[in-house]
Amino acid sequence: MGKNQLETKTSFKAKSDWPFLLIMGIIAATYVILIVAMMLADMTFTSTGHLIEALKSEEIQYSIKLSLISCTITMLLSLVVAIPMGYFMSRYEFHGKRLLDSILDIPIILPPLVIGLSLLILFQTAPGRFLESHVRITYTVYSVVIAQFMVACAFAVRTMNVTFSQIDSRQEDVALTLGCSKGQAFWMVLLPQAKKGILTAGSLAWARALGEFGPILIFSGATRMRTEVLSTTVFLELSVGNIEAAVAVSLIMILAGFGVLMIVRLFGGIGFFKSVD
Repeated sequence: MGKNQLETKTSFKAKSDWPFLLIMGIIAATYVILIVAMMLADMTFTSTGHLIEALKSEEIQYSIKLSLISCTITMLLSLVVAIPMGYFMSRYEFHGKRLLDSILDIPIILPPLVIGLSLLILFQTAPGRFLESHVRITYTVYSVVIAQFMVACAFAVRTMNVTFSQIDSRQEDVALTLGCSKGQAFWMVLLPQAKKGILTAGSLAWARALGEFGPILIFSGATRMRTEVLSTTVFLELSVGNIEAAVAVSLIMILAGFGVLMIVRLFGGIGFFKSVD
């Protein structure tokens, strides 16, 4: 094959990639544009005055406070469950593992309203009714945390499973040969390498808990100054026709969620969290 023919073929191949890349880029950009357009629509619909007025409202201040507290508790509880669950699912093979893996994904695929209804029924039957007779759970702040936890924890578990699976087990094996126990190898070798995954799992659980609505509405209700979080505040404001306040609260949730995700992206890029790529 001559040099000119080779150059012609190479040039043709390079040029032929552009239509493919252009089509793929347009399709991908459409979804990004839709997300940005929704956020811009919220920003242009409401004014700074409406946002300040919403922040001055006693009910909305309560919902912000309860959201921050409940989401933080949910995040911590999710990590307490997700770290050991992710460890066992990534490091051990056992009978029924696929079944357990499918069960762990149920909160992700189920409609949120179904989760809330199932929780409500659970606490109307034994042993839920027994617990309810000693500590009131349904339609209280406790139920808000439980409803958020049921959904958010599933995302944290999935994240930690992937995180531990990506870490080579050879370093743990070396630690075991040097006299470490399984627990020591976990705390001293594996866990330090999983810091980036833990940050991601915790942030994802927090953000997911912030946006949870269906289970909270069914299991906790939407009572002003009692079980009201930001997501139910949007519902309550819409139900009375106060669209400006609903959009203002929605904007607060968007900014909070976006801030959490940006923290993950920024801190995930520094050396402290470079152990899991």
